[in-house]
Amino acid sequence: MCKRILFLLCFLPIQLVMSQSVLTNFPQGYTPEEVGNRLAYRFMEKYKMSDRKGIGYSDTFNWSGALKYAAVAKDERLLKLLQNKFDSLFTIKKQILPKKTHVDWNMFGSLALEFYRVTKEKRYLELGLSYADTQWELPENAKAKEREWDANGYSWQTRLWIDDMYMITIVQTQAYRMTGDRKYIERAAKEMVLYLDELQRPNGLFYHAPDVPYYWGRGNGWMAAGMTELLQYLPKDNKDRPRILKGYRKMMKSLKKYQTSDGMWNQLIDHPDCWAETSGSAMFTFAFITGVKQGWLKVSEYGPAARKAWMALVPYINEKNDVREVCVGTNKKNSKQYYYDRPRHIGDYHGQAPYLWCAVALLEQ
Repeated sequence: MCKRILFLLCFLPIQLVMSQSVLTNFPQGYTPEEVGNRLAYRFMEKYKMSDRKGIGYSDTFNWSGALKYAAVAKDERLLKLLQNKFDSLFTIKKQILPKKTHVDWNMFGSLALEFYRVTKEKRYLELGLSYADTQWELPENAKAKEREWDANGYSWQTRLWIDDMYMITIVQTQAYRMTGDRKYIERAAKEMVLYLDELQRPNGLFYHAPDVPYYWGRGNGWMAAGMTELLQYLPKDNKDRPRILKGYRKMMKSLKKYQTSDGMWNQLIDHPDCWAETSGSAMFTFAFITGVKQGWLKVSEYGPAARKAWMALVPYINEKNDVREVCVGTNKKNSKQYYYDRPRHIGDYHGQAPYLWCAVALLEQ
């Protein structure tokens, strides 16, 4: 036992030094500072809160990505701009706050909780917790299936779509980080194990849903990013941690296998004739970067893959600071051609946000 502890004490600093080496020293134009700055300020320039559309989940994640970047870069000007825009939701834009009635809307609470983390202003905490709590508070008009999920200790918003494992995980994990109340992180872990057991296939990847047997890129990206966020804060003594870490590593091994020669991943991951898609690729890159830096993945194997992916992603940002080749918002459908034919947008927030996550992960110590 003593020898093992000694080995770990020696190994972990080596792992950290190696990860710092392979995930730093990027050429001009590719540094996380440059990319983060370009995309964060692009969000401020472009984003207009619409009374008609409200605040979607992709808006939320781009906003929180920009906020995380502002915090890690210590960019006070950017932070103030982001905060001023958000604060209108307490006053003149209050009517467009997302309702607490769907998995895609409740995740908005993670943004409010991120503002609390950065500013320590209590109003953000109260707003964020209201979304985290209602994700587990069964409404009076709940449907039979929602009541069944609730009776078994899961969120009534459970759908068994892989997207959910970021939407649910991020708000519950943030609530735990900001309060220290383990009920939040334990909820997220229990939910993650359910999705792993139901959706992860023997090759480590995930079907979009039980009745849709396709390995959609961004859908798998949500799973990869969700496990990554959860594992960073899940206590070591949580009973579900070994299962989640096993599922994460199994997925990362498969993703490394399917990474294309130029460093990207395809819209349908296991189809080499399908087009390279940026949002899923950026989510996988975020999972690789974080796994290497946290010591969950061997730096010698995954460090070069993470760097290769980042170097491949950056040229997809155009002169307006918009990311190209982003699959539009996508419902599930049991049709391979459906995924091949999905429109590709430029500047879609589904793509902008995970690039910011990568920049932050590269900058964090």
